[in-house]
Amino acid sequence: MGEYIISADSKAADFKPLAMAINAMIKMPVTARSKNRKGIRVEEGKIVDEEYSGPVLEEVILKNMMMSVTPAEGGFKGVPVIVAPIRNEAGDAIGAFGIVDFTGVFDLATLMEHQSEIIKQVCGTDPCPLPGEAIDAKR
Repeated sequence: MGEYIISADSKAADFKPLAMAINAMIKMPVTARSKNRKGIRVEEGKIVDEEYSGPVLEEVILKNMMMSVTPAEGGFKGVPVIVAPIRNEAGDAIGAFGIVDFTGVFDLATLMEHQSEIIKQVCGTDPCPLPGEAIDAKR
């Protein structure tokens, strides 16, 4: 039976079982790398890159802190991601794991900004919701 060890020198293959499992659970792209070696990128249950690195993975390892950002460059440019450091017993970052932030895909601020226009499109000139459709009317 194989043994997988995560260290500052781990190769892409060391991350494969965990990256594949996380990808299977969340159905979103997963990336991982160690501090000293490039890593892995998994999408739709397949390894798409075994020499992967990205600017957010690198920054998370350097700063040793989790980040939730939308990268301006790299393979996930313009896509919200969450990346967390993998730490050793001393608390030092030895690698990083990242996922696409599916909660960040929905921009609530923009939705709220356009809410009145959306209501006009859905309801027209009628009151919306109609008095009988309001939540209070159903209680």
